[in-house]
Formats: sequence, C-alpha cells, structure tokens
Amino acid sequence: MTLIRLGYAAMSMNVKNSSPSQTMTHTQFIKIKDREAAIRKLERIAASNIMNCLRLLRHNAANDIHFFRLSSKLIPLANHPDLPDWNFIKPLKENLAAIRDYLDEHPTMRIDFHPEHFVVLNTQNTEAFQMALKTLIMHKKLLEGMGIDPEHRCVLHVGGGYKDKEKALEQFIHNWALIPPSLQKMIMLENDDTTFTVKDALYLCEKIGIPFVFDYHHHRANHEEGETWEEDWKRVVSTWTSAKLPLKMHISSPRSEKDFKAHADFINKTELLEFLRKVKGSISQIDIMIEAKRKDDALFTLIEAVRGEPDITIMDGSSFYIT
Repeated sequence: MTLIRLGYAAMSMNVKNSSPSQTMTHTQFIKIKDREAAIRKLERIAASNIMNCLRLLRHNAANDIHFFRLSSKLIPLANHPDLPDWNFIKPLKENLAAIRDYLDEHPTMRIDFHPEHFVVLNTQNTEAFQMALKTLIMHKKLLEGMGIDPEHRCVLHVGGGYKDKEKALEQFIHNWALIPPSLQKMIMLENDDTTFTVKDALYLCEKIGIPFVFDYHHHRANHEEGETWEEDWKRVVSTWTSAKLPLKMHISSPRSEKDFKAHADFINKTELLEFLRKVKGSISQIDIMIEAKRKDDALFTLIEAVRGEPDITIMDGSSFYIT
C-alpha cells in the first residue's frame, strides 16, 4: 500500500486574476526615467505575485491539495545585471511573512520550486555558472522568508550535453565542489527529455548524495534502447533514504504521438495507474507533481478519474491509497 499525494505547478485555472508571474521587462524598466520609481514598480509587482501565491495556497487548502510548486518568476528582474544592489527581499518581508504564517497553520503542505532552464550547474561558462548560483540564492531567500526549510526544495535538470555527455556529467561533479553547501542542500535532480536519462541523473545523485526526481514522461521520451525505469526504481527510492520529505516525482502525458515531448492538458489515467500498480508497496508515500497545461483542473479531473478503481481508496481532494 502506498499513499499518493497529487500536486500541481504555479498557476490555477480556477482562481481568477491570480498570476504569480506578473512581470516587467528590462526595456519597460529603463523607459521609466525615475529609477527609484521604476524599482518601486518592480516591488509592487513582486508583492502582488507573492500575495497571489497566498491566494493559491488558500485555494489549495480549501480543496485538500497538499503539494504545490511556486512560480520561479515571483520577482521580476531579481538578478538582472542592471540592478546589482537591489535588495528585493527587504520590501517583501511582510508579504513573505503572510505566507509563512499561513503555512504554519497548514504544516502538511509541501512547497517547492523548479528554477528555470538557464540555471545550469554543469556549464564551463563562469558567467553562466555565477548567474545560476545567484538564482539559487534568490530561491533560498524566498524560501527562508516564507519560513520553509530550503532543504530539497529546488529541482533542476542536469544541464547541457555540450556534444559530450560523459564530459558534461563530470563537469557537473567538478562544479558541484564550487557550490556552497547551503545551496547544495536545496537541490534535487531530474532526468530530462532530450539528453540526460534516468541512469545519467541517478549516477550524479548517488555520487553527490542528493534525491532524484523521476520524471516518467521524460523517461518515455529519452532512454537508451532497451532501458526500462523498472530496473532502476530501487535506486530511485534509495536516493530519498536520508531526505526529510517523501519521494517526489513528475507526471505528464504527451500532447500527441507527433508532439510527444509537449505536455497535454490533462493526465492519462491509464498510464499513471499502470505505473503506480508496479511501484505500490515499494515505498510508503509518493508526492506526484502534475505537469499539465490545465494545472489544477488536471488534478481535479485525475482524482475523479481514479475514484472507483478497485485498488484505489480516496483520502481527500488530492490524495489516495493504492493497494
């Protein structure tokens, strides 16, 4: 028997006018002649994004959703080179504290981030590497401001293949030693749909001692011939042995056979149940992040779709046991 908790990412299809990713481009920023006024506008946008996150968390609690990915676009231009001295956390302390207070009232809610694709830790480009570190520091500050333990809260892809995957994997290990321990503790790695397979990402996770986030759709799109996820599942589970949080994975469905890597609006129930029936009992709990275009609608549709299955016991609006 395994407890399954479903979550969704960043935005809701049901809470109106609640985008946590409102932004301002650098072009728009420099058009405002008064620099201080431009910064204040950035801060108002960031405050609005954070308060919309609070609205989404309230929506989640009302619908028994215990797992949520925050948008990484909360603070526009946070690390832009034109704003090197902008202390973006200071004016947002009260907003972040509001989320902290809410999460204190809902201690079972799991919150994390998936920083954007430009956060590449295996690059040989010093400038790109430093920008990746700055972005991770931003995420750490946000997590701490919300009262969330940063450990294992940021999932990343391995990075670029740079036409030599083996060398790129070793470059990741080399660069890992240059990352401050406080940032290392935040990181989880996932397999991607183009370059780094389950075995590749697992190799790194085992080498450096961090959790592996299994992406089922990515595996289907990117694996060596004859390679199956089943042969590595025990290794996946083992990477979570020392983690404070339950095993996390990603689920999405292909938009079509022709456009296989793109995410569909909803989750294919049959594919998910086939997977879960193979792993049930191997671990007590799996938190599954739904990566679907219809966000929370996809979660609501999926929980209703599995209701009534003979081996499924629904626990609440987003959780069920499979036996």
